[in-house]
Amino acid sequence: MLTRKPGAPLGRREALGLAGTALAGSSLPRLAGAQGRMAPITIVINQSPWLDSFARIVQAYERESGNRVELDVNPFAGSLEKQRNSVRAARGTTDILIMNSGWFAEMYFGGFVQPITDIEPSYRLDSGIYTLGDTVFFDAASKTMTPRGKLMSMPIAPLIPLTYYRADLYRDAGIGGPPRTFEDLEANAKRLNRPPRMMGMVQRGARGPHSVAYDFLPYIYGHGGGFFRDHNNGDFTVTLNAPEGRTALDYYIRLAREAGHPRTAAMDQADVIQVFATGRAAHMITVIAAWSQMDDRERSAVVDRVEWAPPPSLPGKPTAPGLGHWLAGISRNVPDDRQRAALAFLKWFGTTPSQIAFARGGGIPVHEAAYRDAMAEEHRFRWMKPMSEALPHSVNPYTFPEASEVIAVLELGLNRAIAGEITSVAALNGMSNEIADIMAKHGYRTGRLEPLR
Repeated sequence: MLTRKPGAPLGRREALGLAGTALAGSSLPRLAGAQGRMAPITIVINQSPWLDSFARIVQAYERESGNRVELDVNPFAGSLEKQRNSVRAARGTTDILIMNSGWFAEMYFGGFVQPITDIEPSYRLDSGIYTLGDTVFFDAASKTMTPRGKLMSMPIAPLIPLTYYRADLYRDAGIGGPPRTFEDLEANAKRLNRPPRMMGMVQRGARGPHSVAYDFLPYIYGHGGGFFRDHNNGDFTVTLNAPEGRTALDYYIRLAREAGHPRTAAMDQADVIQVFATGRAAHMITVIAAWSQMDDRERSAVVDRVEWAPPPSLPGKPTAPGLGHWLAGISRNVPDDRQRAALAFLKWFGTTPSQIAFARGGGIPVHEAAYRDAMAEEHRFRWMKPMSEALPHSVNPYTFPEASEVIAVLELGLNRAIAGEITSVAALNGMSNEIADIMAKHGYRTGRLEPLR
């Protein structure tokens, strides 16, 4: 566990990156300062590609408000465990919970998050803030994420995957335009595949807390499939092993074998990003949080050579990137003064000036105004237009607190299929049966399709 305390010196790269935020400092909102000195707060957060940008905006808030914020930084799984321990204690040690798409429902359903509108009944989320599939709301009576419920959290990182592709290789090969369809991506990846020097595609296949299952989302949804028949309305009939699911998984495996990394089944997110950033792959579909690394001359061999596009889909179907987003909820079991201090920070973070400063510091903004700002025309921020195009089509299949159990099944099954240990048919049928059993065990309306053959 790494804990970064307020006022601690930054490393050289962080100090350099703060320059963009500092330039915008004079225009940052003074909400917190106007409210006076508030209790210090602690935010538990995961180690991630977007951590440094969040640390910068926190420091900007500290300078602006005079209030103290401590970031308690942990690995992905460690962050969840720390949050679980804190919210179940008699008195929480963490004020703001940075919750991933895979576990925020657990925190809502468990009653561990204090609704923002209970802390300040008059507060309304700015209409320009993305609600990310309405996952910032929760109606406890119907157990659904809907604006009819209470405002539970503030979006922190609207993370979705985009297609990263080598524009210079496209130009050299005479390929026009980004890959919009799966057929485009496969054809372009095979055309640019020159192993071992250059791979046409690099994909994630390793099993983890939410690894290969997350990267598979734009493939299955982009092929018109999904995990459940209608989870938003309570129908959890498992549809993973529908024909669309088989087409998607066969495509994922074929792309890896015919134009991808020879060890795809062992590749995790950091490995995928490293291969691409060192100039050894022509494409990757990876979370947008890695964008700043591509033009970092200290870490990238592909500076100014990368462009972005929404993930591909079948012709006539919209792009369907999976939400791997992060939400900030306020812990219910901390004192009132710390809840109010936590809300002061979240309100400040959600304002347009803070969001523009956040983006300039390397973050992924949650306010649509940042994507309409003049900076979106700058070469450095060329990812912003594809991001704003894809974000409204993002999907979130995990609207129930037992999501981690389902994700564990997906992680193992997909990894084994990609590794060639089992066929795609066996993987999809096996995962579907296990997921249906999980949903039935927890009392959901569920069922299963006829097995693939």
